[in-house]
Amino acid sequence: MKVYTKTGDAGTTSLVGGTRVAKCDPRVEAYGNVDELISYLGVVRAHAAEDARRKTDCEDLFEIQRHLMDISAHLACEKKVDFLKPLDTAPWLEFLEKSIDLMTAELPKKFSFVIPGPPALAAEIHVARTICRRCERSVWAIEQKTASDPVCAQYLNRLSDYLFTLAQIVELQSK
Repeated sequence: MKVYTKTGDAGTTSLVGGTRVAKCDPRVEAYGNVDELISYLGVVRAHAAEDARRKTDCEDLFEIQRHLMDISAHLACEKKVDFLKPLDTAPWLEFLEKSIDLMTAELPKKFSFVIPGPPALAAEIHVARTICRRCERSVWAIEQKTASDPVCAQYLNRLSDYLFTLAQIVELQSK
């Protein structure tokens, strides 16, 4: 099977279900941004794997990438398709919120904005956080929303909070 199909050469692509839309369609933009986030979290995981203390973080980030793959599939649909199971993000949100609470308990109180910087891993997590925020904004920009779209945006919102907190923990633990 060839990787290239040439069907997108005229500036259109297919959504899940077969509908062709412009490659600049807000729905394509949204799942494209999530694809970028999935890839960048791979970079974060690769660098986190260099530190034995980050094993759990790597496992959690891999699971988050899997969640994002499901979200991407739902964003790629403009209507309900039978073969895609309904999106249940409740356990995912619970995991993120519990993780945020545990990490926040370790952090000192902050009274100023956080400027991303060293160590490199913390800075990379902040980049992932900003990509995540863009993903969330692009989901809200989809005009013809499906039932899954707001659920996807909610998960992305919580994920950006998780990444913000994780970056602070990585920075704190590097000192």
